Amino acid sequence: MDGEQRMICLTNGAVMPMDGREFSFSGTVLIAGERIRALAAHPPLAADAGREDLALVLGLGAEDLSPQLTVIDCAGRYVLPGFIDAHCHVGLGEEIFQYEGDDINEMTDPLTPELRAIDGVNPEDPAFRDARRGGVTALFVCPGSANLIGGTGAVLKTVGRTVDEMIVRDPAGLKAALGENPKTVYGDQKKSPSTRMGAAALLRQAFVDAHTYRDKLRHGQEDPDKLPERDLGLEHLLLVLEKKIPLRMHAHRADDIMTALRLAREFDLDLVLEHCTDGHKIADILAAAGVPAVVGPALINRSKPEVKDKSLRTPGLLAAAGVQVALMTDHGVTPVEHLALCAALAVKNGMPWAGALKALTADAARILGVEARIGSLAPGKDADIVVWRGEPLSLSAEAETVFINGRDVTDD
Repeated sequence: MDGEQRMICLTNGAVMPMDGREFSFSGTVLIAGERIRALAAHPPLAADAGREDLALVLGLGAEDLSPQLTVIDCAGRYVLPGFIDAHCHVGLGEEIFQYEGDDINEMTDPLTPELRAIDGVNPEDPAFRDARRGGVTALFVCPGSANLIGGTGAVLKTVGRTVDEMIVRDPAGLKAALGENPKTVYGDQKKSPSTRMGAAALLRQAFVDAHTYRDKLRHGQEDPDKLPERDLGLEHLLLVLEKKIPLRMHAHRADDIMTALRLAREFDLDLVLEHCTDGHKIADILAAAGVPAVVGPALINRSKPEVKDKSLRTPGLLAAAGVQVALMTDHGVTPVEHLALCAALAVKNGMPWAGALKALTADAARILGVEARIGSLAPGKDADIVVWRGEPLSLSAEAETVFINGRDVTDD
């Protein structure tokens, strides 16, 4: 190995890898550069343990450990993968600048699939720093729900000088919305959709148009004179039709959720439900359909009729029924640093503690399609690791040290 590679050894902590192995064990995690090199369970090491002792418990040779090795004793601490906020608007909606920094919704047309969240993200939004302080190392940033189709979202790390440096996956989904938001926005403008029927019809037509566009592209390969003019919005819809990215559907009410399921069946789409407020009412149907849900935000009031039946029990009930669940803050609805608190409230209302932690890590990563890189601690994965002082879902917990890509970003 490269003897000059920087290494960090987190030893003697309560390691929770979230990778399907033993849920928690005393052990060591070795960071090499930007990635995890090794981890292992073992009894606590003595404070004066040397390189040979560390190499032995990690199953390595002493020569495999870099001369630039930093050892951090994590005794009494919890070592977890960084948390993932599976739906938010960090960087798109800046708290301080109510107009100048609000780039969440392009409310000029109900169908704007051509938009890309990364073109509106400001990496200097203080919410990225707040996220890190809350142990959140990655998030799915997406357009809002004013439009039937709002554009593509991206999975980003919570540190970076430019958005391009922060990208884990882009695009990671096409944001769409049913229910009160789009029908209110465009009904007030005397445009369609002003009803739920109109919303579903416009979405269907958008995917029919995408089918037609795909056929024209195929014909154009045989006869270049038949190639259609390039259409950026239809290109994004094609990504959904070809199952390269999922349709991320904002839906609160049970009937809107069922409309989303119908659309997904009709066009054979991969669907992820956003909010899924009434999901507990039809949990068996969602489980049978194999559709994951990103639930939340927990810390809101009943701000509109379609969330009148919101319940902190929803994540646990969905998970118990067999639905894969992740959690969201929907920042700036709930501040992103309170993601762990949202999980704690789910636990208080019936969700198993281990399941709530998975909803912030491994399950969130799977829903976002980034499980090969983040969401669990395993060799080869990104070294996005948080050392917690106190049990991570307790009110007194502190994200004491935060690593992203193997770098300590706690004080960035």
